[in-house]
Amino acid sequence: MALIMEESSVLALKWEDVLNSTKRAVDDAADKFMMTPEIAQELDSILDNKNIKPVFQPIVSLTDATVIGYEALSRGPQNSSLERPDVLFLAAEKANKVWELDFLCRAKALEKAKYLPPTKMLFINVDPKIMNDGRFEKGVTKEILDEYHIDATNIIFEITEKTSIDDYKSFRKVLDNYTSQGYKIAIDDTGSGYSGLKMLAETRPQFIKIDMDLVRNIDRDTLKQALMRAFQEFAVITNMKIVAEGIETISELNTLIDIGIPYGQGYYLQKPAPEFLEISPAIKSSILTKQEQKKQESFHTPLTIPIGEIARRDPCFEYDTLGCQAMEFFEQHHNLMGITVVQDQCPVGLLMRNTFFGQLATKYGLAVYMNRQVGLLMDRNPLIVDYYTPLEQVSKSAVSRPEKNLYDYIVVTKDGQYFGIITVKCLLEKTTQLEVNRAKHCNPLSGLPGNILIEQKLRQELERGGDFFVLYFDLDNFKAYNDTYGFENGDKVLSILAQILKQQLDGPDDEDRFVGHIGGDDFIAVLKKVDVALLCQAVIETFDIRIRDFYTEADQLAGYITAKNRHGVEERFPLMTLSIAVVSNTCGRFKTITALAEAAGVVKKQCKLLWKSCYFIGPGNG
Repeated sequence: MALIMEESSVLALKWEDVLNSTKRAVDDAADKFMMTPEIAQELDSILDNKNIKPVFQPIVSLTDATVIGYEALSRGPQNSSLERPDVLFLAAEKANKVWELDFLCRAKALEKAKYLPPTKMLFINVDPKIMNDGRFEKGVTKEILDEYHIDATNIIFEITEKTSIDDYKSFRKVLDNYTSQGYKIAIDDTGSGYSGLKMLAETRPQFIKIDMDLVRNIDRDTLKQALMRAFQEFAVITNMKIVAEGIETISELNTLIDIGIPYGQGYYLQKPAPEFLEISPAIKSSILTKQEQKKQESFHTPLTIPIGEIARRDPCFEYDTLGCQAMEFFEQHHNLMGITVVQDQCPVGLLMRNTFFGQLATKYGLAVYMNRQVGLLMDRNPLIVDYYTPLEQVSKSAVSRPEKNLYDYIVVTKDGQYFGIITVKCLLEKTTQLEVNRAKHCNPLSGLPGNILIEQKLRQELERGGDFFVLYFDLDNFKAYNDTYGFENGDKVLSILAQILKQQLDGPDDEDRFVGHIGGDDFIAVLKKVDVALLCQAVIETFDIRIRDFYTEADQLAGYITAKNRHGVEERFPLMTLSIAVVSNTCGRFKTITALAEAAGVVKKQCKLLWKSCYFIGPGNG
């Protein structure tokens, strides 16, 4: 436990160094900027002549390679000193004209967005200070949206984390005002600025955009991978969506897909352009190929079954469906509690029966809503999950919803389109059923997978034909200890060995680390992508230290116990040791589980020749 706490402290200190370094870099850049009369004049010219060029960068689903939306970016006049947006906004800040520049950039982007497909979202950068400005609150953005017939539900305000917020309570009220109008919120540059996790906790956005500094070289940085996994787990539990910014290499992209990040953005996927571009066929193929590979390699325990396999194929309604049609549907289907609302087969909301009839029961409710679109009453931010999302993840997301939405349907998509729904009742029943089934196949003492799951895992790895290690763990002199100290203490020894194996063999990717309990004092592990020698040594060192606590002080000093052997004759038995027989399946050497077991038996005999904890690694004969 102390070791885990120490590692967590080191991780926190390293990340604090990253944050402080980034903050200093931002402050240094601002301090070095010089606001000259020439720059001030150029800024005024840009504002007076509306000389801003909007460009758009796709935000891509890393699940199905579709473009879900675009981030609107702005550029100053080409080849001018204010062409770069960071310099442009620094100049505006120095001249106290951030509002004017921000409004110009936003207006230019929205003017172009009238050509954006209705199913795509538009991410617009907004400074938190601007959102508190009275001119922003007057609804000028809404006026522009109405002018160009753009749906507010497709607009995401990106709040940059690089600007500090002093009054979160007031800022939260401002955000609530916009989300009630249909806008969504994204926290931009997460992990780079002043506020860190406090910003996420206080604003509760729909999207979290991870800063490119955390994405850069993530394929080669285990610290960044651990942080990204933590962000993703947080996002799953809180029903937020992660967008990884600044993807520039195929290795970064593949690592993010392996971690499970749902959305990405960066030059590797597509550079910003004046038009709304799709990603290239080559990039799309790369994402889909990697996802298919990931699905084939995944080993599903019962609780990681894809949620789509238990989804119910309920009908869906188009966004322009009228209230009278929804009422007729509910009256004809008394068992259905909700309707998924779609546009071009993409879910955009959820209309629950109780919400719908509750609004109709209000004064003038029937008159107002019967001949108007159901989109006016639907929940615009329901829980939507992909077909292949594990059941366990969906369960966490479902129970973390606000209490008023706890029993709402969960919408399931496949390849970006509506597939079906899951009810909370179905989710609980299936989870309970799978937990019971899983318990049947786990060893009751250690809680580790038993023989059925072990055989399933070995058979699956053999069918794949890839490289992996099989480790067989066997306690030496366990019977003598059991006879002398009793079965209760013997069970405690087996439990502590299981605990050691789970702790030492735990890794960043559970699919690469499998530990099972064959029975008695025999355990097994199936591992990939590890330094097996280093790992075995760590297990042995931990075991040799902790096993001494299970002997009396006298037996520890003597180094042995006296017990009867199999022939009833008293004999001295050394303190328990651990033998680890390692078999390598290099180049798909083994074809059957029996061949693996026979090879392990040969290696195990080598271990038994030594009267101390040890390990031997041998390829065996397949």
